[in-house]
Amino acid sequence: MSYPRLDKLAEVLVRYSTGVRRGELVSLHGPILAEPLITALYRQVLRAGGHPAVYLAPEACARILLQEGSPDQLSFLNPLDVREVEAVDVAIHVLASENTRALTNIDPSKQALRSKARRPAMDIFLRRSAEHQLRWVATPFPCQAAAQEAEMALDEYENFVFGAGMLDRPDPAVAWRTLSQRQAGVVSFLQGIRKLRFISPNGTDLSVGTAGRTWINCDGHENFPDGEVFTGPIEDATEGTVCFDFPAVHGGREVQGVRLTFRAGRVVDASAAKGEEFLLRMLDQDAGARVLGEVAIGCNYAITRHTRNTLFDEKIGGTFHVALGSSYPESGGKNQSGLHWDMVCDLRPGGRIEADGRVISEHGRFLNRDWPQP
Repeated sequence: MSYPRLDKLAEVLVRYSTGVRRGELVSLHGPILAEPLITALYRQVLRAGGHPAVYLAPEACARILLQEGSPDQLSFLNPLDVREVEAVDVAIHVLASENTRALTNIDPSKQALRSKARRPAMDIFLRRSAEHQLRWVATPFPCQAAAQEAEMALDEYENFVFGAGMLDRPDPAVAWRTLSQRQAGVVSFLQGIRKLRFISPNGTDLSVGTAGRTWINCDGHENFPDGEVFTGPIEDATEGTVCFDFPAVHGGREVQGVRLTFRAGRVVDASAAKGEEFLLRMLDQDAGARVLGEVAIGCNYAITRHTRNTLFDEKIGGTFHVALGSSYPESGGKNQSGLHWDMVCDLRPGGRIEADGRVISEHGRFLNRDWPQP
């Protein structure tokens, strides 16, 4: 891998995405596989005057806990993890895997129990983020397993990742600010909308209520790459059916052909062509898991293909996605859950978005030319 590109990515994450300031405590999380990027981030945090704290963990530990942990151990929330979420000013998470299918044969009930146990820490994280006490970003480290999932050679995948992050531009921060301005127009319009309807030839006809909720402009500050606008939908106002085109990946498990039907805000019917048992276990882990915590529109037209990586797939220009489970408080969403599972629907093959009955997007393209475009 080209280390100068990693240095450039690290600089953008520290200087633009999280804006690390002198004296701030910055946690750097990732698997051992991501050490080159963690090291580059460590250097950039020091140069910004921050105090980096590194948490490198062997990827196998999570699988061993799920395989061999007792119910008490799976339900245990480490107080040190809670203390970290309470104390840090900035958290940077690097995502990478040596084997994206390592958890495929794990009992779904164990994964649900572990997810439920981590909910208090997640609640603190989301609250501090909403109150601007904690800034964070998650980013992928290009690796062989991710490239294989995307059906690319590693060098192709590296180019894809850095291109999606606009790191091939002379000044990536300027490029992200330009996208931010275009997305701001979408946010401004949607802020006055009461209901969105998503329709696609794949069987999707889903309506969500958004009156009084806050739309968020995602422009590279919490996910990187980024490029979406989202809000927390009204919890009891989701109606209809959504069919997801791309595989839905969560906790190292892939579910394909997901179809969800909502009535009065709750999933009343759920099915999948592959991984249905896991899907149902996740939906039944707590009271909030069958309610939407997020609805979003992808605006990054530099990403044109799905890669079985939700961080990229949910940003594809011409898609929309919803998340089952917990809301982000800053969006006005009130749903709470140990789950937050994003699933993506492609609107490019004949789909459309209606806002209070007015068509604003057709075939994956906004009709307003001042908004993000291919």
